Amino acid sequence: MNSFTREANLSHLNDTEKVWDLIIIGGGATGLGAAVDAASRGFSVLLLEQADFAKGTSSRATKLVHGGVRYLAQGDIGLVREALRERGLLLQNAPHLVKNESFIIPNYSWWDGVFYTIGLSIYDLLAGKLSFGRAKHISKKDTIKRLPGIQEKGLHGGVVYHDGQFDDSRLAINLAQTAIEQGATLLNYFKVTGLIKTTSDKITGVKATDIENGSSYQLKAKTVINATGVFVDDVLKMDTPEKKPMVRPSQGVHLVLDRSFLPADDALMIPKTEDGRVLFAVPWHEKLLIGTTDTPINSHSLEPVALDEEVEFILRTAGKYLTKAPTRADVLSVFAGLRPLAAPQDGSSKTKEISRSHKLIVSASGLITITGGKWTTYRKMAEDIVDKAIETGGLTNTPCKTASLPIHGSRPNPDRTNPMFVYGADIEKIVALQNENPDWGNPVHPKDRYTKAEVIWSVRNEMARTVEDILARRTRVLFLDARLATEMTAEVAHLMAAELGKDAAWEAAQINAFNETAKNYILTLH
Repeated sequence: MNSFTREANLSHLNDTEKVWDLIIIGGGATGLGAAVDAASRGFSVLLLEQADFAKGTSSRATKLVHGGVRYLAQGDIGLVREALRERGLLLQNAPHLVKNESFIIPNYSWWDGVFYTIGLSIYDLLAGKLSFGRAKHISKKDTIKRLPGIQEKGLHGGVVYHDGQFDDSRLAINLAQTAIEQGATLLNYFKVTGLIKTTSDKITGVKATDIENGSSYQLKAKTVINATGVFVDDVLKMDTPEKKPMVRPSQGVHLVLDRSFLPADDALMIPKTEDGRVLFAVPWHEKLLIGTTDTPINSHSLEPVALDEEVEFILRTAGKYLTKAPTRADVLSVFAGLRPLAAPQDGSSKTKEISRSHKLIVSASGLITITGGKWTTYRKMAEDIVDKAIETGGLTNTPCKTASLPIHGSRPNPDRTNPMFVYGADIEKIVALQNENPDWGNPVHPKDRYTKAEVIWSVRNEMARTVEDILARRTRVLFLDARLATEMTAEVAHLMAAELGKDAAWEAAQINAFNETAKNYILTLH
């Protein structure tokens, strides 16, 4: 197995004459999926990510693996059927991270009960043999019992249906590990700064900079894939500077609350809000995640910030359905993510109506760009990208293997009461680190069960390079309780510094950088 350390992967760039079959720009769901797909077909693959894996949109999802009930309402049967198939495959290939979650739609009118029972029965039928369970109507009494804390006034009953729930950045890290096990080379904190072309304007590689040490590289490739999510236009401009933007970013915001607001195993789905979107309240890592919003944004960044009106919209909507209305003071963490929606060409701006289906574009230069899509369909998107690369780059036509390829860590029936369950098959190896240093068995912070051994594991085996990598994406502390995360920074920085051979100045800089980032996740009280 190839080593999952940055040093080992960096050494694969020493051969400056090497021509890679595929260079993939972007280490989110789509790029990582493409790296797994291409490497498992036997191609030589290099993936470069300017920040950390899943730093952008791919760590900021609603944590759902779903067909998209609202796309069914819009009549997009093809997209729903494809997503439901992918949902089933993901549960098979990563059972340690994906679970079958029951959702309840509370009905405050008689007609809603009929409408949603019929609609969600069709949703389930579209899943075929990969069904997660039948939709059914339940009584008012059962709805109240299953959703303690739900608003009872005017309640008629509920409709239960099934969908998937997962941990997005953990899946991204496991996909990175899978790609490396299949022979790919992956590097985070490695920014593509330009494209290399022939005199006839065909792409033959990329220029890139190692952000950690400033070294520059010229890397050759038969095909170059632009899988940079909301940043696709930046890469397209390197190819053709006058290119019109292809992506219209839409911001989605989520609030995290204590589970006491909805102490249920079921998730709540609110099908119609004042802005026409659905809103979810989902149990996630012992907390309650509520979202999402849909706000057109004119600029993109690696750290999008929730707007006040988005926060107020979620609190207001949740307050209508929960007996205990949440306030700003109750929010443990708020995070924003940008969806890379394919820009409409007719000037329409309602982003909830812009399709989430993905689009593949091959530029005259041979640059392959993918936009749109969603986490659930990442594997199918990857398959389409690699098929297109085979065609564009004249690679050997080899069939896709990922439909049945287990993802790193895959372990059936995980014990979800074990706080380490997300590591799947790696749990025992993390526990074994305590033999090396018994202190590593202790928690990083007395208020959390996250152990020091997990920090060491993430540095050695998950390419974590910064305190933020650990607290935001290897574990989800920043997303679950931002204030607690800031209390853990010094200890995490200290453990990482010893492991990476860094000095006290590095530790201090890391603590400052993380605390600056964490401010965006903590709501100020008006």
